[in-house]
Amino acid sequence: MNKQEQMIEYTIQDLIELLCDSQNIDYITAMNLVYNSQLFEKIQDPQTGLYRESPAYVFSLLSDEMLYGKIIQTEF
Repeated sequence: MNKQEQMIEYTIQDLIELLCDSQNIDYITAMNLVYNSQLFEKIQDPQTGLYRESPAYVFSLLSDEMLYGKIIQTEF
């Protein structure tokens, strides 16, 4: 596993843990939500660079997808 793949895996694991904590759900349920999200595909695409973003930022994208049914990325 190269460094990029490792960072992607860490990002996914962080998302699962944040989801468990924020939604008070079990690990398996959180895994299913993350792995079946649109965001999961985007994290795995190195071109998006999402694996380099903070876990909090990526989690906010996941939260928006769960709430609105799509990823909402605000621009500043």
